[in-house]
Amino acid sequence: MSPQTFTKQYINGQWKNGSSEKFVENVNPYTEQSIASIPSANQDDLNEAYDAAVQAQEGWMTTLPAEKQTYFDKLLHVVQERKEEIVDWLVKESGSTIVKAEVEYQAAVSIIRESASFPTRMSGTILPSNTPGKENRVYRSPKGVIGIIGPWNFPFHLALRSIAPAVATGNTVVVKPASDAPVTSGLLIADLFEEAGFPEGVINVVVGRGSEIGDAFVTHPAAKLISFTGSTEVGSHIGELAGKHIKDTALELGGNNAMIVLDDADVEKAVQAAAFGKFLHQGQICMSLNRIIVHESVHDTFVEQFKQKVESLKVGDPSEKDTAVGPLINREAVERIQEDLQKTLDQGAEVLTGGEADGNVLQPTVLTGVTNDMPIANNEVFGPVASVIKVSSEEEAITVANGSPYGLSGSVFTRDVHRGVEVAKRVETGMIHINDQSVNDEAHVAFGGEKESGLGRFGGEWALDKFTTVKWIGVMNGYREYPF
Repeated sequence: MSPQTFTKQYINGQWKNGSSEKFVENVNPYTEQSIASIPSANQDDLNEAYDAAVQAQEGWMTTLPAEKQTYFDKLLHVVQERKEEIVDWLVKESGSTIVKAEVEYQAAVSIIRESASFPTRMSGTILPSNTPGKENRVYRSPKGVIGIIGPWNFPFHLALRSIAPAVATGNTVVVKPASDAPVTSGLLIADLFEEAGFPEGVINVVVGRGSEIGDAFVTHPAAKLISFTGSTEVGSHIGELAGKHIKDTALELGGNNAMIVLDDADVEKAVQAAAFGKFLHQGQICMSLNRIIVHESVHDTFVEQFKQKVESLKVGDPSEKDTAVGPLINREAVERIQEDLQKTLDQGAEVLTGGEADGNVLQPTVLTGVTNDMPIANNEVFGPVASVIKVSSEEEAITVANGSPYGLSGSVFTRDVHRGVEVAKRVETGMIHINDQSVNDEAHVAFGGEKESGLGRFGGEWALDKFTTVKWIGVMNGYREYPF
C-alpha cells in the first residue's frame, strides 16, 4: 500500500473509507501542515471491525505454533525492509527526531522478536490433587478479541507492544490509533501485517474521534481486554468503563519520574544521563525525567554542567540528523506547558536556560529552586522542561521522589551500586535504574507502574500472562465416592 493512501480504515483485510461525516486531520507537528484528512470511523465501522475480529479469532487461535511464528518471521522481514519509510513517518507525523525514531524502531523490532517466541510458550501445567485418583490440569488459551488504543508519542512501538504479543498468543485485535498519529500507531502497522500475509480479520484498525467511538470501543461486548497507553485521566475513564462491563485492562499511564543524584554520584555521568532522559522526544515520554533531585553537596556543580549540556543541544527541524529537540505534538501542548512554567516562576523558581517557544518548538528549559508543590514538578510535564530540586540528605531525596501520585520509572546515581539498589527499593515506582536514566524498555522485562501510573505489566512472560487466560480442568481416573 502506498503511504499516500493512508486515509482509509482497515477492516477484515480490506481498506475502506470511514463512514462518519467527520474527519481526522493528520498534521505534521513541526510544519503544522496537513499530511492528510482521514474520513473518520463511526459506530457501524467499529461493529464491523469487532465482528471481523470475532470471526477470525477461532481459526487464528487453532493455527499451529510454527505457522504463527512463520507469519512473525515475515513481519520482521517486512519491518526491516521498510525501515526508512517507518522512520520517515515517525519524523513527520509525531515530530520524532532521527535519534528518537531509531530508538523507537529498534524497540519495535525487539517486541516483534520476543512475541514470535510466544506461540511455543503457551504452556499449561499439571498439579496434584487432594482427591484420590484425580489430577488437576491448567490449560492456557488466548482471551479472544483485544481492543488496543494506541498513543501518539511512541506510536509505532507502543501500539506494537500490545498488538504483537496479543496476536502471537492467539488473539485477534481491533486497534484505535491516536488521532495525532493515526498512521504510525495503526494504519502503517496494519499495512505491514497485510504485507506479511496475516489472515483477514486478525488485525483491524479504526481511525475515529474519541468523542464519536471512544466509549463504544471500550464497552463493545466482543472486547475481552482493553489495552491503553496514555494519560492517567483517560486511563481512569477507560478503567471505569471496563470495570462496569467486567473487562480486563492493561493500562500504562502517566509518570512524574525522578532522578536522584546522591552526594557520591559521578556528576558528569549524571548530567549526560539527565539530558537524554529528559529531552529525548522533547520529554514527551511517560518515562521521561520530570524531577532531578540533587544532593546539596553536588547541586551547584550539577546545575552548572547541566546548563552547559542543555544549551549545546540542537533544537528545531526533527528531520535533520543532529537535531536533539524537535517540536511538541501541537500548539495546545506548548500553551499548557508555558502556563505551568509561568505559574512555577511566580511561585519562586528560576529559569536557568530556555523557556521560549517558536511555533511548536519549545526550547529545552531548566528550572532551579523548584519544590514538589510547584506545577512543573507536581504535574506530568510531557515536554522539554526539567526541574532541579535541591535536597540535604538521602532520606529527603527519597521522600521528595515519593511525593507524587505517579510511580512509573526513575533513576538513582551513586558510585556505590549497593547503596543505589537500597535507595531504589524505597522509591515507589514500577521501574528504576541505577546509574542510568529513566527511559528504558526491553521486550523481555516487566514494564509498568505503580500508583496512578497504571495497572498490569507489559513485556516477556508478563505480557504472555496478560493476553491469555487459564482454565482448570479436573480429571478423575475412575469415579469418586460422595457423602450423599
